[in-house]
Amino acid sequence: MGDRCKDMVRQSEQIPLILNIKWQKYTDGEAPERDKLPGEWKNKSSLQRLCIMRALRPDRMSYASEAFCEENLGTKYVEARTPSLEKSYQESNSTTAMFFILSPGVDPLKDLEKLGRKLGFSTDKKNFHIVSLGQGQEVVAEEAMGVASVNGHWVILQNIHLVAKWLATLEKKMEETFENPLPEYRLYLSAEPAADAAYHIIPQGILESAIKITNEPPIGMWANLHKSLDNFSQDTLEMCSKEAEFKAVLFALCYFHAVVAERRKFGPQGWNRVYPFNFGDLTICVYVLYNYLEANPRVPWEDLRYLFGEIMYGGHITDDWDRRLCRTFLLEYMVPELVDGEAVLAPGFISPTNSDYVGYHAYIDDFLPEETPYLYGLHPNAEIGYLSTVSERLFKVVFEMQPRDTRAQAGGGASKEESVRYLLDDILDRVPEPFNLQELMGKVEELTPFTIVALQECERMNRLMGEIRRSLKELELGLKGELTISSDMEKLMESLFMDKVPDSWTKLAYPSLLGLAAWFSDLCLRLVELENWSGDFNLPPAVWLAGFFNPQSFLTAIMQQTARKNEWPLDKMCLNCDVTKKNRQDFNAPPREGANIHGLYMEGARWDTATGGIVESRMMELFPMMPVIFVKAVTQDKQDTRNVYECPVYKIRMRGPTFVWTFNLKTKDKPTRWTLAGVALLLGV
Repeated sequence: MGDRCKDMVRQSEQIPLILNIKWQKYTDGEAPERDKLPGEWKNKSSLQRLCIMRALRPDRMSYASEAFCEENLGTKYVEARTPSLEKSYQESNSTTAMFFILSPGVDPLKDLEKLGRKLGFSTDKKNFHIVSLGQGQEVVAEEAMGVASVNGHWVILQNIHLVAKWLATLEKKMEETFENPLPEYRLYLSAEPAADAAYHIIPQGILESAIKITNEPPIGMWANLHKSLDNFSQDTLEMCSKEAEFKAVLFALCYFHAVVAERRKFGPQGWNRVYPFNFGDLTICVYVLYNYLEANPRVPWEDLRYLFGEIMYGGHITDDWDRRLCRTFLLEYMVPELVDGEAVLAPGFISPTNSDYVGYHAYIDDFLPEETPYLYGLHPNAEIGYLSTVSERLFKVVFEMQPRDTRAQAGGGASKEESVRYLLDDILDRVPEPFNLQELMGKVEELTPFTIVALQECERMNRLMGEIRRSLKELELGLKGELTISSDMEKLMESLFMDKVPDSWTKLAYPSLLGLAAWFSDLCLRLVELENWSGDFNLPPAVWLAGFFNPQSFLTAIMQQTARKNEWPLDKMCLNCDVTKKNRQDFNAPPREGANIHGLYMEGARWDTATGGIVESRMMELFPMMPVIFVKAVTQDKQDTRNVYECPVYKIRMRGPTFVWTFNLKTKDKPTRWTLAGVALLLGV
């Protein structure tokens, strides 16, 4: 009997194990939204499956939502087919404008000029008027519209978002020209979409009366590379006397353009900022290439790299780290091996040998690997991060679209006002009293750089906590009816209800991507860290760098402390970083010089303690934690620059303006590999 019981226990223990393995396999699947759920869960409804996907694989939610719509509404609601401009033209008439909503990397003017030539409208015939708005072009635009409507011409007004004050006049002028135009008259407008609802400046009348058209750029390397090559022809390939060299570099330029254009979708890991790279940049580079090859006996590789990376494409780039990335791509692609068809453009994709126009297109079809972030120098994890961001944006919009009625909804539950009251009381109970700065100053025996940083952080914390307490108290009185609800109070209520950090708080705080609840918990952790440090002003064994409002001030203080001790000039010093094999708990006392810092994450790669260097990421591990880093100040001539990657440090995933410092980290691979992979250290994720 006892043996039978033991067997039953063993079998019952195996069941959860089997289920766990099945769930693990489902969760790790390449496209789990298309797979069946394990066990008895396979009979769940499509909405229930969507909820499960939201919990297990949020990065696949955009695809899961698409599958949900396809299953419940039909295929036509998920297929994005772009109609030709000629078909759109057939739906237009002389009293309806066509409004082009511009997308990065797409210029509708070329397609419009091509259609115009086919229908007999061109600038050469003076019946197609092209006006680029800005710098006093409003008068020219009005004259062009008047002439075009009377004579049956075409007119396009480009970038109307640049002349906000003139848009009301434009609306009236449109009404005038639409009163009695010739049938051939067409008015085209173009503008960039506003980044935020607060910046919507196009009059409603213009938008409602026009046919809206948007032409998204090609998606994926295959489409981008074909589209880049489509800008040229066989005649282009044969126009240079150094035909082999010209063709080889032209193909590499097409690949380069496809990479820099498509990296935008990977967000900050692709580019710190968004740049309007377009096919005009590519075309100009090809003509520059032609001129330089004709004027030089040999291929001037260095000159070409400079012109392409610093002038043509670099002219768009405003971030130093993005400029370094652009240079690195050209160092990898613009090499003599191109001419012999031996240059590696991506893993598994070698530059083609000398061919013709059709042959290059065929080479792309035959040899370009399957779509993967490796084609852009990135790790596959970059796609997971990108898809997660898309999912977060999708559900943020869905959440914002819910009813705003302050009363309880039909489904039951607390009303908006009741939820806000609860959150307000909870946060007010947890907001601590401010630091007594005078009392803290009395504890200070020596005003060292570290002590100054601690006092500055306490002062910043006081300002933030003071604003939190003031705004919440004011809202509390407003909800009780003792104060009139102002617009600021309404914004605060909306932020509390939407789990968003209020704007008045973020102005005094630090960059963060967290929701309100997680942000306030994080703030409390920072407060505890600061209270412990300001208790005796002794440097902690390991400092949480992310806990500072201004982490740069602490890193500068390390250099100042060493400079004072050794009487070295501060402008001749830098920081040296030594990544340890230990965690925060392994340290009991601070180092004699410098400081131990912890709490940093790496994006794009990971740190391997066994080899003591940067190595490739593990799948699904987006932000591996770094061990404790020992940071000390040295003179610039003693800094170790061999086999190191100059790694930027940012406060959060949104890079660019959140830059903190540069840490030199050891690597056994080429540093350019990590540059292309967008590797960086983050203080918070």
